[in-house]
Amino acid sequence: MSKIINKTFNFFKKEIVFSISSILAFISCFFVKPNPLYLDYINWKTIIILLIIMFIVEFLKNLAIFEILVHELLNKVKTSRELVLFLVFTCFFSSIIITNDVSLIIFVPFSILALKKIDRSNLIIFTVSLQTIAANIGCMVLPTGSPHNIVMYTVSNISFLSFFLLLLPYVIVSFVFLVVSCLFIPSEKIIIPTLSKIKFDKTNFFKRVFFGVDYYLILTFIALFIFIGNLENILFFSMLFKKWISGNEVFWGVIASQVISNVPAAMLLSGFSNNYESIIIGINIGGLGTLIASMANLISYKIVIHEFDCFKIRYLLVFTVMNVILLIILLCVFYFLNYSF
Repeated sequence: MSKIINKTFNFFKKEIVFSISSILAFISCFFVKPNPLYLDYINWKTIIILLIIMFIVEFLKNLAIFEILVHELLNKVKTSRELVLFLVFTCFFSSIIITNDVSLIIFVPFSILALKKIDRSNLIIFTVSLQTIAANIGCMVLPTGSPHNIVMYTVSNISFLSFFLLLLPYVIVSFVFLVVSCLFIPSEKIIIPTLSKIKFDKTNFFKRVFFGVDYYLILTFIALFIFIGNLENILFFSMLFKKWISGNEVFWGVIASQVISNVPAAMLLSGFSNNYESIIIGINIGGLGTLIASMANLISYKIVIHEFDCFKIRYLLVFTVMNVILLIILLCVFYFLNYSF
C-alpha cells in the first residue's frame, strides 16, 4: 500500500497540472452528470492540431534540424542578451501570424536547446517566461492571432482596424516591458560550440519521436475542456455571471481568465454582455497571470518541465511574478485610458 501511495504522490508531483486538472474535471462531473454532450465540450480541432505540431517538433528535434538552426543562429549573435532578445521577439512576431500556442510549441524547445548549447541553462526560466508573455502579447496585434480573439472578432462584428486600435496601447506598453526585461540579461559573450559535434542518431528514430511527445499535455487540455464545459452548465455560476458582469466586463474578463483561461472566458462573457470592447480587453490582458490564464502558459510550462523537472517551483515563481507585474501595469493603463479624462 505504501508503494502505491508513494507512486501516486510522485506522479502528482511530476504531473501536477494534469493531476489538478483531472481532479477538477472529476469533481465537476458530480454537478453535471456525464453524458454524450461531454464530447462537445472538447475542441477536437485544437487537440488534433496540437498533437500534430508536437509530433512535427519531435521529428525535427530527432533529425538534428534544431541543432543545425541553433548553430546558424549562434553564429549571428555575439552575446547572451542578443540571443535572448532574438528568442523572445521571435515569439512576439511569429504569434501575430501563427497564433501564440503554435509559436511557443515551436520556439520554446528551440530556445531551450540554444541556451543549453552555450551553457546558459540558468537563463531558461527567465527566457521562456518572457517568450510566453511575448506570445500572449503578440497575438493581440491581429484578431486572428489567438483563439480567444477569433471568438470575439466573430461574435462582436468589430472592424479589423477597430480591433487593432483597441488593443494597441496594451501591445505598445507590453513591448516596452519585454525590452526592459531583456536588459536584465547579462551581456556576456557566448562561446559557440563546433558544428562537427552534431550527429544524426538513426537508432529507434520513430520510437524516440513517438515517446518524446508529451501526451499528458494533451490529456490536460481535455480535462480542462471538460471542467470548463461543466462549469458553464452549473446554474450557480450562470446566475453569478448574469448578476455581476454588466458594467464590469474588464474585471470579470481578467478574473475568469485566471480560473478557466481566456478562451472559454471569451465564450462565457460574450453570452452575458454586449460590451464586446471591454470583454476583448479583459480576456487579452487576463491571459497574463496564472498558469491557467492562457493555454499558451500551460504549453510553455509543460515543455520546460518535460526537459527540467527540477525547474518546476522556480519557473512557477518567476513566471507568476513577471505576469502579475505586467498584468497590474496593463490594468493601470486601462483605468488611465478610461477614467482619467
